[in-house]
Amino acid sequence: MSNIEKLIANKSFTSEHHRSLVSLIFVGNWIISKHQLFFKKYDITMQQFNILRILRGQHPKSASINTLKERMLDKMSDVSRLVERLRKAELVERKSCEADRRAVDVKISPKGLQLLRVIDDEIFVLEDMLKNAMTDKEVVQLNKLLDKMLSNYP
Repeated sequence: MSNIEKLIANKSFTSEHHRSLVSLIFVGNWIISKHQLFFKKYDITMQQFNILRILRGQHPKSASINTLKERMLDKMSDVSRLVERLRKAELVERKSCEADRRAVDVKISPKGLQLLRVIDDEIFVLEDMLKNAMTDKEVVQLNKLLDKMLSNYP
């Protein structure tokens, strides 16, 4: 009996593809849960962390809301709402774009950069989940398989 069969008490997958899909969903949800718990102690969400990382990559330049939307891992996120929460926490600065008054430019604040430095020192615990489960060679293979699957992404 496989681990997924034990974990969800299901012994009747219709095919190996079905089993793989269920396993991917289960593992994805497990990883998301671990990330949510990790970021909770910093009083931010995974999506807010993603925005901060994008903005750190742009630093010292700002990014538009549309740029953030395009680069987000979670494409369903309400970026404007997330940015507003980060602004209230003083982790980002937001101002009207000089070139287009309808657009908003967002820039990471010194407090946001400091928070990311703290998180950088501790985020390895999330990577350890993978390091403890797979060899370097297996992770390379996993990355190739996931990349192959992503070739069908819209």
